[in-house]
Amino acid sequence: MTAETTSPAPDFTSYAAVGDSFTEGVGDPGPDGAFVGWADRLAVLLADRQPEHAFRYANLAVRGKLLDQIVSDQVPRARELSPDLVTFCAGGNDVIRPGTDPDDLAERFEKAVNALTSDVGTVVLTTGFDTRGVPVLKHLRGKVATYNGHVRAIADRYGCPVLDLWSLRSVQDRRAWDADRLHLSAEGHTRVALRAGQILGVEVPADPDEEWPTLPPRTPLDGRRDDIQWAREYLVPWIGRRLRGVSSGDHVSAKRPDLLPL
Repeated sequence: MTAETTSPAPDFTSYAAVGDSFTEGVGDPGPDGAFVGWADRLAVLLADRQPEHAFRYANLAVRGKLLDQIVSDQVPRARELSPDLVTFCAGGNDVIRPGTDPDDLAERFEKAVNALTSDVGTVVLTTGFDTRGVPVLKHLRGKVATYNGHVRAIADRYGCPVLDLWSLRSVQDRRAWDADRLHLSAEGHTRVALRAGQILGVEVPADPDEEWPTLPPRTPLDGRRDDIQWAREYLVPWIGRRLRGVSSGDHVSAKRPDLLPL
C-alpha cells in the first residue's frame, strides 16, 4: 500500500539532523554495526529525488544529550551548515528526568527554534512518543503531553512542520521498539522515516501506519518473564548510569558532522 502525500515536496538538496539517540538511530544497527535510524532513512528518501550525489546530508545527533547540550553543540553547527532542511528533536532526555519543568524546557527550546529558522529554509520539529506502554515512563505521560503541546504551539508560531510521534499509532506495537524498550527497532525507525517523508510531501513506498501482522497469543507468564529479563538487562544498568551521572553519549561524537553527498 502506498501512502498519499499531503502536498508537493520542496526541492531539498541538503539536510542536517539534530538531536539525541532517537535521531542518531540507536536501536537500528546497520550491516557495519553503525546505527542507521529514521533520519538516515529519511535522507535516502530525499536523495532519491535528486541526481546522483547531488544531495548532501549531515547527522549531528548524539545519544544521551540534553536540550542545552544539543543547543550549545549541534544547533550552531547546523546554522553554520545552513542546509535546506533541519529536523530538530530535543528535550526528551530532559523530560524523563525528575524535577524538570516542561514549561521552562519549552522556553529554551523556542530560543533554539528561533535561531535555526533564521538560517535554515525548513525546520521540522518533533514531538515525544506516547509513553503509556513503557513501564518506567508511563507515569510521565502527562509531562510528555504538556511538552508536546508547547512544541506544537512553537511550530505554529514559526511555521514549522511537525513530525507528531504521539499520534503515530503503529509505534504503539512492541515490535516497533528495541529490546531495551527505550529506543525504536529498525522497523520502528522505518515507520518514523515514512511519516517524516509524508510530512514533507514526499511520496513514500509504504504506509507508516500499516497494520502489523497478527502475533501468536501470549500468556501473562510470558509477559512476566519478559519483564524480568528486561529489568535485569536494561532497567538496572540504566538506573545505575543515572545514579552515577554517566551518559550513554559520553565520549561519543556525531556520526556525520559534515554535509556530505549521500
